[in-house]
Amino acid sequence: MRFTSLLAAATALLGTASAWTLTDNYQGNTFFDGFTFFTGPDPTHGTVQYVDRATAESQDLIAVGGDGVVIMKADMTNVTPNGRPSVRISSNKTYNSGLFILDVKHMPFGCGTWPAAWMVGPNWPAGGEIDVIEGVNTQGANQMTLHTSEGCTMDTGASSQTGNWITTNCYVNAPGQSSNQGCGVGDPSSNSYGDDFNANEGGVFATKWEPDSGIQIWFFPRGSIPGDISSGNPDPSSWGTPKADFPFTSCSSSYFSDMVYVFDLTFCGDWAGASGVYNSQYGCPSTCSDYVINNPTAFTEAYWAINYLKVYQQ
Repeated sequence: MRFTSLLAAATALLGTASAWTLTDNYQGNTFFDGFTFFTGPDPTHGTVQYVDRATAESQDLIAVGGDGVVIMKADMTNVTPNGRPSVRISSNKTYNSGLFILDVKHMPFGCGTWPAAWMVGPNWPAGGEIDVIEGVNTQGANQMTLHTSEGCTMDTGASSQTGNWITTNCYVNAPGQSSNQGCGVGDPSSNSYGDDFNANEGGVFATKWEPDSGIQIWFFPRGSIPGDISSGNPDPSSWGTPKADFPFTSCSSSYFSDMVYVFDLTFCGDWAGASGVYNSQYGCPSTCSDYVINNPTAFTEAYWAINYLKVYQQ
């Protein structure tokens, strides 16, 4: 057999071996069956009350529309002196690798809000954290971050990404960084978060986590979603440079394990409510807690609308 034929055969075999297979589809009427509702105190000290599923249903904080879009929102009706009722859910299944395709139509936005879609392991920060979508108040672009125990740093020379490094030490108590800042990458695109994101009817966030290489995150705005994602045959090798690239060169894959996928919407807290952020950086009114407690109609945009979360494995 000629060398070119051997090469073609080997390439075909490799392509078959690296194909991604759908293993979990969180979507439509069964979406919430795959998640557990968190009802404890907010670990980030937010002005929030996380409620259980029955309460969320009775207060119309969760719903599935006739088009299959999953809605998760906060109370928009009442003055809430004990914190604004909201939703935080974690997948029942844990993961140690995978390709996570999240299609979001609308994300929470506005002064006081702190939404996130993320993954976290047990005994935080020992099991690690991957923030796929995160921001506060009227932030204009997405921020992607890893949080770990001591010893995980990013080798920027081994990274290829279109986003901008904010910090490179993933340790939650890293010297010279804010508490729990982690290693973060900012997306330069305004349509990746908040008002511009919602005006464009959102898009797709794809997170690839491979223990032998690292973690990469892509964002595709609505109208620019690759056909292989839409057809259910994702091929990350065809997507180009990711928004964020966290290589496992100076950070071991052992920092990330048994992770659940989380959606939440908190208010104020350690980041959104800090005066230097809430007032000075974003120019939001009053104090964060007072604003959140006393202005329910200010949160008509504080909701998630999710088309699906699909998990693929090699």
